[in-house]
Amino acid sequence: MNIAHWLVSAAQRHPQAPALAWGRTVLHNHAGLARQVSAMAAGLVNLGLKPGDRVGLVMRNHPAYWESLLSIWHAGLVAVPIHSQLHPKELAYIFADAGTPLVLAHPSTLSACEQAAALSPTVRHVIDVGAAAYRQLAQASPMAMVERAPSDLAWLFYTSGTTGRPKGVMLSHLNLMAMCGHYFADVDTIAVQDCVVHAAPMSHGSGLYTLPHLAQAACNVVPESGGFDAQELFDLGAHWSGITMFAAPTMLKRLVESPIDDPFTGLKTIVYGGGPMYVADIEAALARFGPRFAQIYGQGESPMTITVSTKAMHQDHHHPRHAMRLASVGRPFQGLEVKVMDAQDQVLPLDEIGEVCVRGQVVMQGYWQNPNASAQTLRNGWLHTGDMGSLDEEGYLTLKDRSKDLIISGGTNIYPREVEEVLLLHPDISEVSVVGQAHPEWGEEVVAFVVLRPHALVDQAQALHALDAHCLDHMARFKRPKQYRVLQQLPKNETGKVLKTELRQLLNV
Repeated sequence: MNIAHWLVSAAQRHPQAPALAWGRTVLHNHAGLARQVSAMAAGLVNLGLKPGDRVGLVMRNHPAYWESLLSIWHAGLVAVPIHSQLHPKELAYIFADAGTPLVLAHPSTLSACEQAAALSPTVRHVIDVGAAAYRQLAQASPMAMVERAPSDLAWLFYTSGTTGRPKGVMLSHLNLMAMCGHYFADVDTIAVQDCVVHAAPMSHGSGLYTLPHLAQAACNVVPESGGFDAQELFDLGAHWSGITMFAAPTMLKRLVESPIDDPFTGLKTIVYGGGPMYVADIEAALARFGPRFAQIYGQGESPMTITVSTKAMHQDHHHPRHAMRLASVGRPFQGLEVKVMDAQDQVLPLDEIGEVCVRGQVVMQGYWQNPNASAQTLRNGWLHTGDMGSLDEEGYLTLKDRSKDLIISGGTNIYPREVEEVLLLHPDISEVSVVGQAHPEWGEEVVAFVVLRPHALVDQAQALHALDAHCLDHMARFKRPKQYRVLQQLPKNETGKVLKTELRQLLNV
């Protein structure tokens, strides 16, 4: 059950249909992509890789991402997609933890990957996908696809947690196939003449949507900019038809507010998720683009699949509870169980707030080499999401809070503990606590409350500038605090626990 079989099937059924495009230019039809992938897979094996080995992908959106991903699976290897903006120290931890012998890097990430590889004992090769070494992989003699069992690992996705250290979410070939089945059941249909345009990172949600489109022999289109650009997307909308996009709320808001006078004629569906969407924002999107929207709520541990707000729900504006439905994250996907439980893992009545728990074939196998975290998160057969919410009588789930204090900025997860641990490395910091603050464009932004040591710089402005530079030396730019608030002491309860609820109240002071 190798998911790369879907490319073989697409090449048999629709050999001449476009498979991969860069902007408006078709690079491969399905027959040509299948030949390239089978040769590249052999090139990977010739590097000494064997089935089950992990391969890091540290790229901005690029056609080579899709070629590499399929080649990795064809060779029986495991893909490790990694955020392209991580700091070399963060990359080094993931390389070492995953045990990656090979890293495929975009030219813009090559320096960081090489620095990280020097710190990781397992990395033997770092290949720039824009260089001759990458192209030489496809010069090997094509190889037969390596068969995999349904439970074999296919995608190892690193997500941080309350410990501050990233954890590898283990997704099998069966998990990814189940995800696609849920997509077809509840999100959208796909035809061979359709396409998905990757304006969001392919290392995360958008990359997962390559798969249902592959299953239907549709085309994957990578914008030439490698990311989100409103003008470019409108231009692609005039060229391609049947377009699906995955968009974080920030991206959707920018599209809606764009002054570009374009009807986006090729747009079929925008799937949004990855952060809170305000009702006013989705109503504005519906007013501009019409009923072309579906919302998903998921997480790395249940990829793109927990609940869904369908297109039909979005356009049912005459329903008396339409606004409440828009404020929710929809109903559970068909074939997936979603319950709200209390601290003792007992199911709560309707409308009571508890932890959102999930059970189904799409749920991860566990965390890579972390049995304790796996047992805690998957206890009693349920994925405990750490998100707090309530279910109503119609089955709609409304999220209330996140028990893990996760901050979602621009659709990207930021975990306070990671930021706090970096700040505590600074000699002028005595204590720190990080929270998220609502932001009209990004959804949330990072705010750090700090207590300075007595010997710290007297000029607080200089101290805060130094903290910003310190963060940039240790972690990705998008994680650093956008504000620093200096306190004499952090509010705590009688056991010494920092009261983040009180810190959030200070945000409005």
